[in-house]
Amino acid sequence: MTAPDTVREDVRRAWRPVLVRSVLLRHDRVRGVDLLVLPERVVVLRGAAGEIVALCDGERDVPAIVTELAHRHPDAPVAEEVPPFLARLRAEGWLR
Repeated sequence: MTAPDTVREDVRRAWRPVLVRSVLLRHDRVRGVDLLVLPERVVVLRGAAGEIVALCDGERDVPAIVTELAHRHPDAPVAEEVPPFLARLRAEGWLR
């Protein structure tokens, strides 16, 4: 198993996150939330999580995602919070 610090370092480098094929990002207009739709499960994304996942297109690396979010939300601690969030999604098997 990989140590958490190693995973975080890997996330900060050249990883270009993208949803795995079996996971879809959808917006539920009725509830006003973003969802990750998995084969037998739905995960409700709170706060800016849907916005973060939407940037995981396989083209942007993690630093580019952080830069974009920092531009959109200048007062938010994106550099500290986004890489660990992406690492958790990767550990769940939802991002590759």
